[in-house]
Parts: sequence; C-alpha cells; structure tokens
Amino acid sequence: MKSSFRRISWLGGVGILILLACLSPVLVSGQWPFSTPSTPDAQRNALSSVRSQVDWLQNATRSASGSSTGVGNLWQQFEALRGAYTALTQTLNSQQLAQGANDLAELSAGLDIIQEAFSNYQEAVDAGQQASFALRELGQILRETSRIWLRELNTRCARLRVGGH
Repeated sequence: MKSSFRRISWLGGVGILILLACLSPVLVSGQWPFSTPSTPDAQRNALSSVRSQVDWLQNATRSASGSSTGVGNLWQQFEALRGAYTALTQTLNSQQLAQGANDLAELSAGLDIIQEAFSNYQEAVDAGQQASFALRELGQILRETSRIWLRELNTRCARLRVGGH
C-alpha cells in the first residue's frame, strides 16, 4: 500500500511539473500587454528622472573619494542614469523617434564614452596608480562629462519637444 501511494504521489508530482512546463509560455506571454505611455506627462516625468539621476551621479562623485565603496557607488549611479535614459527613450512617440534618431544615438554613444572612464580607472589602478588618486580623477571626469551630456540632452529634448515643450 505504501509503494502504490508513493507511486501515485510521484506520478502526480511529475504531472504537475509537466503541466507547469507546458503552461509556462502562456504565463510569460500573459505579462502586462501595454507599452510605456508616450504622453507629455510621461515624457516630462522620465526627463525629470534622467536629470535627477545626473544629480545623483554628480553627488556620488563628490563623496566617492572618501569611501571604500566609491567606485561601486559611482558605477551604480551611472547604471541608474543609463536606465533612466533608456526609460525616457521609451516614452517618445514615433514622430519624435524618427526625427531624433541621430540625436538619440549620439546621446547613447555619449553614455558609452562616459562609461569608458571606468575602464580607464581600472587600467590606472592596475598600472600601479594609487587607488585614491585614480578614484578622485574618475570622479572629476564623471562630473564634467555628465554635466556636458546633460546639457546636450536638454538641448536635444527641447528640439524634439519632449514633454510637449
């Protein structure tokens, strides 16, 4: 009796796993079907978020040199900036995307260039430069380049009338 109960339990468990495996594509495709809104309010909020992330990155560059986790914090803030920029681009309507394709690509490339500062930091430390000095230099580079990048973002968003402006 015990063995038949175990066999039935085992077969029932396998049956449930097979059922879940078969239904998993259905569960995945049942995710939120709506895209990010492209309303002027959504665009203004997303643009505000990008500006805030630049501020957070700027603040992190000022406090990074006194912290043992400085580089990690700078990287985290930079990645948050990249994520906020990506979210902003997802709020743009088709006309803005078409008209601003080159501008958006240049802004994205600008973030890629800024990201290279992290590689330069690591190369400097690997070459024997004192980590605190390399971190201070990284902070200065990120502060200046993110300021320039934000100015370009504001100019191009105004040209594309992001947020209805």
